[in-house]
Amino acid sequence: MGQDIKLTASDGFQLGAYRADPSAPPKGALVVIQEIFGVNHHIRNVCDRLAAEGYVAIAPAIFDRVEPNFTSGYSPDEIAVARKFVANPDWPAMLRDTQAAIDAVKSTGPVGIIGFCLGGSIAYAAATKLTGLKAAVGYYGGAIVRFADDKPSVPTQLHFGEKDAGIPLTDVETIKAKRPDVEIFVYPGAQHGFGCDERASYDKPSSDQAWSRSLAFFAQHLR
Repeated sequence: MGQDIKLTASDGFQLGAYRADPSAPPKGALVVIQEIFGVNHHIRNVCDRLAAEGYVAIAPAIFDRVEPNFTSGYSPDEIAVARKFVANPDWPAMLRDTQAAIDAVKSTGPVGIIGFCLGGSIAYAAATKLTGLKAAVGYYGGAIVRFADDKPSVPTQLHFGEKDAGIPLTDVETIKAKRPDVEIFVYPGAQHGFGCDERASYDKPSSDQAWSRSLAFFAQHLR
């Protein structure tokens, strides 16, 4: 369903991306921001699922500036290697590359953004700093608590797992207190990465509920 394409950021940097188009005229477009594992099989599958829902879906390879074409699975060794990308993340560069993806699909209709793990934090930051968006959804973004003083300029929805070892519930409560304008859901018993069916932490009931909420949110705001 999808294809690999190239994007050009505002500073002239060229990065890869995966784009999936619906079979019918699109309802709009969704930018999909990866976990620390690159634009891998899971992220491509998310794009394909969104295309099946009627959206153009595009996932920019936001690690291309560091290691072009990096993708990873979810074994303990692979997770350890992938963590190097978030040791000292270049948020401005990743946001430039996210903006390039938004700009590449804005002609198809209203644009939303959805991100997972690192991508969840970027989706939140994009809602506060980037242009051309109508809605944002973030899954288990660990850095969101650091960005919570920044007010999103578009409707924003966030999803967290109750048992996420990397995001304590105190962080979620801080976000709720600072951002009463943001819709926040916590999934009982769910761990970090609960929305990815390729991870050991996958929680199907929580994942299904979060996905349906995300789709309903985009259906409401991408008009």
